[in-house]
Amino acid sequence: MTVETPEQLAKLRKIGRIVAQTIQLMGRHIQPGITTLELDAIGRQHLESHGARSAPELIYQFPGATCISVNHEVAHGVPGDQTIKPGDLVNIDVSAELDGYFADSGYTFLVEPVPHLKKKVAQTAKMALKRAISVVKAGVPLNQIGRAIEKTAQESGCSIILNLGSHGVGTGLHEEPFFIPPYFDMADDRMLEEGMVITIEPFISSGAWDAVQAEDGWTLYTAPHFVTAQYEHSMVITRTGVTLLTAA
Repeated sequence: MTVETPEQLAKLRKIGRIVAQTIQLMGRHIQPGITTLELDAIGRQHLESHGARSAPELIYQFPGATCISVNHEVAHGVPGDQTIKPGDLVNIDVSAELDGYFADSGYTFLVEPVPHLKKKVAQTAKMALKRAISVVKAGVPLNQIGRAIEKTAQESGCSIILNLGSHGVGTGLHEEPFFIPPYFDMADDRMLEEGMVITIEPFISSGAWDAVQAEDGWTLYTAPHFVTAQYEHSMVITRTGVTLLTAA
């Protein structure tokens, strides 16, 4: 999607704010003993109270309102009876629709006490997102997003989940530009344009390079001895940078 009117931007901002608030509300309820299904119910109630609909349910019939992935689960974790424990990394990914517009965001929460390795992975993922956002503006090659993510991971001694990338968003959950690599692809000649709506979502791991699908048909995971963190924002590309849509 390309934003062309103030009304479009206002609607994107509205659903972006709801998504961000949902994630932070769920994060405040994370504590040892709570299940991922209980967390999901909190997110569902907040979305519905604002008239928003879960995008994974709406588009893909996902069995939950939100995606909750723990430790070596990378993405699309299905809410269930899994109990949160001290030391866990809990990634909450919320995407939702309101009035025909979508926003998508994610945040990794640390349940203390958290080992140093998990903290490093989470800090690296957060920094990768920050650096990637800092380099984008209209006229910049799209592959600079991957360059920033890849460089940040390398500097921290972490790996990237190569088969998961960022994407366009706006009037659909996944739009052009499809798959924005989390690594530098010299052959990718796409350009960022003013008004373009995208996500940036680096998945940083303690050593894994790809995610595979679990038997539930949804959850993406790595070997158990790895952990992965993800942070994500939806944004509109401007002449000088970005307008964040999912900042809390």
